Amino acid sequence: MDDGRIRVTRRDILRGAGAAALVGAVARGDGPEAVPGLRRSGPDAASIPFTVNGKPVAVVVEPRVTLLDALRDHLDLTGTKRICDHGACCGCTVFLDGKPVNSCLVLAADVEGRDVTTIEGLAKGDQLHPVQAAFVKHDALMCGFCTPGMIMSCAALLSATKKPTDEQIRRAVAGNLCRCGTYPHVFAAAREAAR
Repeated sequence: MDDGRIRVTRRDILRGAGAAALVGAVARGDGPEAVPGLRRSGPDAASIPFTVNGKPVAVVVEPRVTLLDALRDHLDLTGTKRICDHGACCGCTVFLDGKPVNSCLVLAADVEGRDVTTIEGLAKGDQLHPVQAAFVKHDALMCGFCTPGMIMSCAALLSATKKPTDEQIRRAVAGNLCRCGTYPHVFAAAREAAR
């Protein structure tokens, strides 16, 4: 029924506000340099310095390159797996400044000056991390695709919670998809590592 009133949605308002801000910035001549701390990047490749597994590195990548691609293709750290490439499986989990993240969703340019730990960085030389050792002991690594992400998620849990409950373990790996169904072995490994 058309009662003659003009209908305005939230989307219309946001669209209009965004367009007005863009027009205003262009009219004023504001660019990235007008925003403190914002660095202009692209479209060409740039050097991105950061720390991986305790070692300083720098990769020269285009702005569109993900952390996952930088690790695998530029630093040859292939323990971090590319499975879904959409952040849905957590197979590419790494630590960014000590917190677990899906490396397929993080741009390499966003880790400049930050600390990244991959599955290769958990072990200390030949000595496996307790979670890695427990995964081997409890056969929690069937086909191996989800294993690095599972280990990183369990290690993150154990660094924050020394004696996790079964429910906390389940929540810690809730986003990690295992096509082989090795979850009972993962839970046993996490409990063992916590001991």
